[in-house]
Amino acid sequence: MERQTTETPISEKVSTKLQRIAQLARESPERCLLSLAHHIDLEFLLEAFNRTRKDGAAGVDGQTAAEYVMGIAGRLSSLHDRFKSGGYQAPPVRRTYIPKGDGRKLRPIGVPTFEDKLLQRAVAMVLEAVYEQDFLDCSYGFRPGRSAHQAVLALDEVIWKMRGGWVLEVDIESFFDSLDHTQLRGLLDQRVRDGVLRRTIDKWLKAGVLEEGRLRHPDIGTPQGGVISPLLANVYLHEVLDKWFAAAVRPRLYGQAVLIRYADDFVLVFSREKDARRVESVLPKRFGKYGLKLHPEKTRLLHFVPGSARGEGSRSFDFLGFTFYWGRSRKGHWVVKQQTARSRLTRTMKSLGRWCRMNRHEPVAWQHQQLSRKLRGHYAYYGIRGNSRALKSTLHALERLWWQWLNRRSRRNDMPWERFRLLLKRYSLPAPVIYHRR
Repeated sequence: MERQTTETPISEKVSTKLQRIAQLARESPERCLLSLAHHIDLEFLLEAFNRTRKDGAAGVDGQTAAEYVMGIAGRLSSLHDRFKSGGYQAPPVRRTYIPKGDGRKLRPIGVPTFEDKLLQRAVAMVLEAVYEQDFLDCSYGFRPGRSAHQAVLALDEVIWKMRGGWVLEVDIESFFDSLDHTQLRGLLDQRVRDGVLRRTIDKWLKAGVLEEGRLRHPDIGTPQGGVISPLLANVYLHEVLDKWFAAAVRPRLYGQAVLIRYADDFVLVFSREKDARRVESVLPKRFGKYGLKLHPEKTRLLHFVPGSARGEGSRSFDFLGFTFYWGRSRKGHWVVKQQTARSRLTRTMKSLGRWCRMNRHEPVAWQHQQLSRKLRGHYAYYGIRGNSRALKSTLHALERLWWQWLNRRSRRNDMPWERFRLLLKRYSLPAPVIYHRR
């Protein structure tokens, strides 16, 4: 998915517009907003340009951000005219694939054109101002001021306060490819009926996918990779799951129950087994009503309580790339711990191995610079308190990988391990860093 980069300070006029939209939506939670597109002017588009990633891959037109910025005033003026008049034609997204969590399967990703990303960002800014007033605290994915680490730590706190319980680990099967357009339009109708915005969103839904020279127009789904897709996903699951659980499910339960959701990844924690099994039985029907299906093998209920050994009373589960399990603190108390999920670690090492193989003939200094950057990025996400052992294992595994592929730069295999250790003294890889603490 397209992720928002570090933002430049937002202009005062754009900020005022967004605050006005947010205030209107907050004061009238049941009101359907009919006039929003007029807020998107040239200054608004320029702000959207500043907030759009410039280092992303090019779309079907091959145009990069560096090329788009040349003559940007005229380009934004043209884009604005086409957007307001309805003449904007959403280009198809270019489909590519990245490894899934298990490292064996591939996840389809759509790559929009840069201009399409820019306009999606502008529309998403307006919709975000509206829906941020509606979204619940249980939702963490792709929302301003919220992150995956907050979701992980919130789940940790919930389990700790309950002293364990029954954890329902849920996986929605091909969510972004299964999102029903008719259902989505109906949900948007409840809050936003601005004609210009809605026609533009429809164009993105119908734009199609270009893969290996063939253009397809799926009747369902929204391609992962676009700026607008995560927001539409949040709108969809806010109605399908969040509101339903808060208003219709939790009041009918006997014990405590908490939902933690990040985009289409979520878990439910219950203090009572009876409540957990009731919700487990009704979830497939609820999601089926909206054209979604739960993965039968990846959706499971487990009793997650402190135990004498992992695999008995305290089986583990994964959430957002971390494995949750019970372990002993330094003082001997049972605590909830997180470590890098095995599937994520496998995917990371396969990716690093491919990179080392493809770049083994490049200068060692350049390789060191790039590998250090990749490793720091890994630490930035997985550097959570209690995960030091997994981070150190990643570092040592990368050192072995780097040595193996440097040793195969020639047929002589002329870099024994002792020589590589001397090289590491000059080009040492960064040590693990803990960025996120409770």
